[in-house]
Amino acid sequence: MQGVVFLGDRKLEIREFPDPEPGPREVVLEIKASGMCGSDLHQYRRTGDPGAAAGGVKRSTEPVIAGHEPCGVVAAVGSGVAEHEARVGQRVMDHHYEGCGTCKHCSAGWAQMCLDGATVFGSGGHGAHAKYMKVPVSTLVPLPDELSFEVGAAISCGTGTAYGALRRLSLHGDETIAIFGQGPVGLSATQLAVAMGARVIALDISPERRELAKQFGAHEVIGPDSNDPVEAIRDLTHGEGAHKTLDCSSAPQARRAAVQAARSWGTACFVGERGDVTLDVSMDLLRRQITLVGSWTFSKNGQSDCAEFVADRKIDVGKLFTDRWTLDQAEEAYTLFDQQATGKGVITP
Repeated sequence: MQGVVFLGDRKLEIREFPDPEPGPREVVLEIKASGMCGSDLHQYRRTGDPGAAAGGVKRSTEPVIAGHEPCGVVAAVGSGVAEHEARVGQRVMDHHYEGCGTCKHCSAGWAQMCLDGATVFGSGGHGAHAKYMKVPVSTLVPLPDELSFEVGAAISCGTGTAYGALRRLSLHGDETIAIFGQGPVGLSATQLAVAMGARVIALDISPERRELAKQFGAHEVIGPDSNDPVEAIRDLTHGEGAHKTLDCSSAPQARRAAVQAARSWGTACFVGERGDVTLDVSMDLLRRQITLVGSWTFSKNGQSDCAEFVADRKIDVGKLFTDRWTLDQAEEAYTLFDQQATGKGVITP
């Protein structure tokens, strides 16, 4: 089969790999949709050693198939897999991490935080930008019948990450949330927060993404023409600031503004990966009693909860996808996605 391999320096190749066969306690998925995530751009743009590890995440020194938003059907099951765990033809998403399976984090569904180190499919192990993908049966998450494979792919990382962050924030329907960055995760957060009843202020430098945020239900939209986004948010909130803020951009200035734009006793959350931020600890945090949290993706149970939330409330997550590609169009797909001016892309092998 063919699979997409990121070479770094904004280059990729489509290479031949053997069709996977399931071992004990493993299944092979026939991929129906493989989402493109902002985290994929880290590998696509990567310079330096591809085998470097960070934060307990294992890296592979061998070429691996990219893509960590898998959704499809079970094509084959290995020995030791019970019928209630997986059956051929079953519609599933995948919680795209593998840990030891027994430590306290793995047991709670947080395999990415495994005490022995975790493998992330798509960077440390083969991912979903291919026709087939082999995974441990323990990583499968059922896909509700009401949801398409594309929506399942979005929930498998980007949309699930947004849902996990909103739950970490304990967002309530009578609150205002400011969401910095309206890429796929930020747009998902906007859509989900609106469904939760909150008032959403969406911020992005891209006019295309600000327009998407409006279509997704944002009540107010702020762009770079506002010289001071913090003051703009305060102007929209009776001078106080938002109850909750969420940074999905990774930009240092946006992260700082997210903290400063939260009202006293409010909560700010970071989900954007990598980078730095400089804060005045006294004025930005302590003297305003701000709670600052980091949220890294979601648990396996959280992924299931997100899918049920989307299905029960009939949220049109499919609107995230502005671009659809076949596997042989991967180079064109990532060249466009790298510009970060569109919504979400998906590859259908």
